[in-house]
Amino acid sequence: MDPQLILNLIAQTIFDKKGMNILALDVRGISSLNDYVIIAEGNIDKHVTAIAHEIIDVLAKQGIHPVHVEGMKAGDWVVIDYLDISVHLFMPGMRDKYQLEQLWKEGSIIDLSIDVSHRESNAYVHGVRD
Repeated sequence: MDPQLILNLIAQTIFDKKGMNILALDVRGISSLNDYVIIAEGNIDKHVTAIAHEIIDVLAKQGIHPVHVEGMKAGDWVVIDYLDISVHLFMPGMRDKYQLEQLWKEGSIIDLSIDVSHRESNAYVHGVRD
């Protein structure tokens, strides 16, 4: 599967689970661990782990499985490693503390395609406006 499609799928999943501040970076040539990194936030630890579980489930349906997952018990910083792509999900204070964006500041920001109408239409179906 094309990395851009996977990145978009991950970003859409984060957005649909009400994750925030989604950033995707192309770190090829900068990181020896991954080619792409996605960083995002949840509100609290349970929200972060719920987003992580959803990403794992959605990608598993595409036949894509993580090689390693770390941080699900604490939930303040969860890392999902798909070899070429790593996903870092934080509670807001933890993201500020570790500033991974600075670690890969030479990376290129990737334009993501996220369908924002999907979540808004679901909010109206349930009678709640985001």
